[in-house]
Order: sequence, then structure tokens, then C-alpha cells
Amino acid sequence: MAKFNLKLRKSRQQPTTAEGAPGFTREPRLELFLLGVSNMVGEGTFYEGATTRDARFRDLVAAVAVADPDWFGRFVPWLRSGAMMRSASVVAALEGARAQVAAGIAGSRAVVNSALQRADEPGEALAYWLAHHGRALPKPVKRGIADAAVRLYTERSLLKYDSIGSQVRFGDVIDLTHPTAKDDRQGDLFRHALDRRHRRDNPLPSSLRMLAARDALMAMPVEQRRAVTDPEALGAAGMTWEALAGWRQNVMDAPAWESVIPTMGYLALLRNLRNFDRAGVSDTVAETVAARLSDPGEVATSRVLPMRFLSAYNAAPSLRWAYPLEKALQHALANVPALDGRTLILIDTSGSMRSPFSKDGTLLCWDAATVFGLALAARAEAATVVSFSNDSRVFPPLAGESVLAAVRRFKDDGYFFGMGTDTEKALRTHFDRHDRVVILTDEQAHWHRSANVAAAVPAEIPVYTWNLAGYRVGHTPTTTNRHTFGGLSDAAFAMIPLIEAGSHDRWLF
Repeated sequence: MAKFNLKLRKSRQQPTTAEGAPGFTREPRLELFLLGVSNMVGEGTFYEGATTRDARFRDLVAAVAVADPDWFGRFVPWLRSGAMMRSASVVAALEGARAQVAAGIAGSRAVVNSALQRADEPGEALAYWLAHHGRALPKPVKRGIADAAVRLYTERSLLKYDSIGSQVRFGDVIDLTHPTAKDDRQGDLFRHALDRRHRRDNPLPSSLRMLAARDALMAMPVEQRRAVTDPEALGAAGMTWEALAGWRQNVMDAPAWESVIPTMGYLALLRNLRNFDRAGVSDTVAETVAARLSDPGEVATSRVLPMRFLSAYNAAPSLRWAYPLEKALQHALANVPALDGRTLILIDTSGSMRSPFSKDGTLLCWDAATVFGLALAARAEAATVVSFSNDSRVFPPLAGESVLAAVRRFKDDGYFFGMGTDTEKALRTHFDRHDRVVILTDEQAHWHRSANVAAAVPAEIPVYTWNLAGYRVGHTPTTTNRHTFGGLSDAAFAMIPLIEAGSHDRWLF
């Protein structure tokens, strides 16, 4: 089995950050971890183009999957379900399986299966493999995709994801991977998916009642469709709001939204608050939406990342959503630890932090950094929050202020600078016998005269860096009391008290 040195490698010439400061390379697992949790496949960043970034990701996956299969087997499912990185986990699973098959290492079937958690993902995985590696499917890849199809393919998912425009449809997955149906009803579904794909005019099996209900709606004359507002009838036909909008062939007015809101998922509600207001959804219905948004159980089950609430808060024009979103974000931050002592929190607001944090570009890296920096401060016994780029400025706390209100004040009062990244200067200026330092940044520090950006902080004081971009070179060496993490979920911050309690296992999985 191939091996690599898991310790920090020293080179004759010290690497530098993209801004020319002294930099430090990482051992391959840590580099893959940081890149994985920040990698939107096919998307470039401020300092690294998409092609270079994707190639680095694939190379790291291949190396780590072979050198440490156990770690890799835990990393991929966590990347999908813990870090919620959909595309990155699919690519990692497939490229890792390819490398492990070539090296004769077992176990990649389960890894491939674990990365596929939504019903369109078996098709996406197959499309990726066909585009990059051809039609020869290794058994672990074929079986892993087939396992996921059995787990994920239902009448509802077929209606939602098996569209004519899909590059690889449900029928293609079934044709190429040969999944074994878990029962007779799913067997009927598989046969029907093949009929749809190959345009065979076979009768719809009687067991597929949701598909029959959808066919009945589709046969209804267009001029009669606007009158259908019964939530039970629409739900029985698996009608999503997107499908309803197309079926009606008319604008989504208040009755249309009110008919589908009872069956909408949590994230769909969150994304459509502006549309509800534009259509004039009644206050009574809005109250039911607000109750779901702010319900702690719904928040926990949804697995929505905290930054989504900021995005919804920015997009929703009505104040009737403000308080429910405030409460929802507080619930979503349940795992942010209550830190004792004094904590210095540095939020990087330099120009490179304008890179997208969400794939649709509605949230930038500095949005994410600000949400988590201020959440951490709200939970800390005593916190000093600093916004920094070339210059730096302390952000004063307000007693009882919610995180979303603090984020709004942070923006409105001019705490975004958008210049360079003088991390060393900010630390040297603001460190004052704090018990720990937390830096939220892309690590691409500006040139400075110190050995590393944390040189002003005594060695016995822990410095935690949360990297939001996954660049190869970091701003501090990976040594005792200098920790680098990636992936901004509330669970990630739970590592701070674990480390300070004596745990040396940095991995979240």
C-alpha cells in the first residue's frame, strides 16, 4: 500500500501565501479536509482557478484514499452529511473508489453509497463517471450507486428528479447498475422508470398510486387547473411548488401558494419567503410558516446551515419573518460552545473574502465568517471581536442583541474593509492576555516581518483558524496550540472545548 508522510514536510524554500507572507504546507489529510469542506466543484476562488482547484482535489483524494482508507472511509460520509458538501463528496467518493480499486483496496462500495443522499445523485454520480472515466464501471462503483438507487428511488423522487432534461435519468441508472428492488412496488417503479426512459407505452402499474394521481392532474384542461387548491389532492400527486407553478401555467398567486405550503419542505419554505410576500399570502398562513421556521425540532431535522438563515433574512422584505428567522438561527447554532475566559475573535473582511461561500453566490465568505464570529462571541464569557484587513477595528457588543441583528449592525456600521489581509498586524494590535484566539479567514495573509501571523501570541495560548477557502498554503504551522479547521457548521466549533480538555483528535468524524 502506498504511504505518505503524515507529518508537516519541510522544504528548502519556505512557501508563501498568495499575498507573499510566510506560508506553511499541510499534511495531505488536513489539506484534503480543508479543501473538501470549502470546495464547490467547478467553481474558482479569488486566488485559485476552478481547473487547478479541481485537479488538486482529485489528486489529494486519490493519494489519501490509498494511504489511509479508514480515515477516507469516515471522511466522505461526514463530508456529505456533516459538512453538507454535496458535489465535493460525490467526486471524492468516485475518485477515491477509482484509486482504491486500482490499488486493490476493498470498501469503496460503501463509501460511494454514503455520498449519495438525494435521489438525483445516483444519476449525477454516473454522469460524472461516464464523462471522466468512460463506460467501464468497476464493481464497487456500480454496486455503490445501485445501493443508493434502492435506498432513494420512490414515486415522489421520480416525479421530482427524473426529468427529460436530466443528463442521466433514473432508467439509465437502473440499466447500467442493475439495482435489486427491495419489494414488488419498487420493482414496478424500476420497470416504469425504464419505460419512461425508453418511451415504451406500457400501462402504469396499479401499485404506483401517486404517479396515477399526477397523470390525472396532467390530463385536466389548463383552464380548470387554477381552481385546484386542495392541499390533500396536490400532496397525493406529489406536487411540489415548482411542479405546481409549471402545471398551472399561470402566476403563483396567494391561493396557489397556500395550497402547497402544507407539503413544502423546510428549505423550500426558507427560500420562498419573498415569493409568499409578493403573492400576498395571508397572515394566518404566514403564522404557520413562521411557526415551522422557528420550531427547534424542524431546524434540527432540516440540517440547514446557519448561513441560510442570513440569506433568507437578507432576501425577505417583510418584517413578519424577522423574528422567526432570528429564533431559527439561534436554534441552528445550538452546538456553538459557551467558552469561558477571554476570547479574541478576528473576522477577515479583506477583498479575497468576497469569494462565494454558497454556490449561487448569495452568500460570500465574509458573510459566513461574520455569522460564526458573532455567534461565537455571543456564547463566550468575554469576547473581543475584531474586523480586519489592512486595518482593524473592534466591534463593540450590545447586551441582548441577537446574532442576525449583530450581523446587520456589523455591515451597516462599516466593519467590512475589503482591502488586504494583514493578519499578523491585527493579532499584534489586539492580543491582550486573551485565553484563546479564533481567526475566521481564507489564510492568505499579507506579507509581514514575523515568522508566522501568530508570532505575537505566546506558544501556550491556543490559536484556532477556521479556513473558509481551502487554499493549499496556510498562515501558521500545524504545531501544538496552533489548530486549523474547515467547514463552518455549528458542530465544528465544538472542537474548541474538546481540544482544551485534552483531546488530540482534530477530526470531526
